[in-house]
Amino acid sequence: MEYQTRFENEIAVVTIAGRLDGVTAPQCDQNIRELIEGGASRLVMDLAALEYISSAGLRCILLTAKLLKEKNGQLYLANVTGNVRSVFDMSGFSNIFQITDSVAAALGKLQ
Repeated sequence: MEYQTRFENEIAVVTIAGRLDGVTAPQCDQNIRELIEGGASRLVMDLAALEYISSAGLRCILLTAKLLKEKNGQLYLANVTGNVRSVFDMSGFSNIFQITDSVAAALGKLQ
């Protein structure tokens, strides 16, 4: 898993690439927790380069949503495509998360 964070107008954009599974999800959880504890309350997860997500990866996204909800924050997922989109559709995540076609669209909704 590759994980990068950048900020655009006080909105954290987290890019996750590769695999988000039982091996990599704990590190993702830790990174997200530190980001939110550091004051980020509006977050976009860019999943364009995410090739695979397991139930542990889904749990990481749920944890992100929970932590942000506690801070009255907002979460948007961007570029959820391919196999990852199939997993989201089958698990029902497509219905419970705000998903946009691009990071720009998500940023527009958060500003």
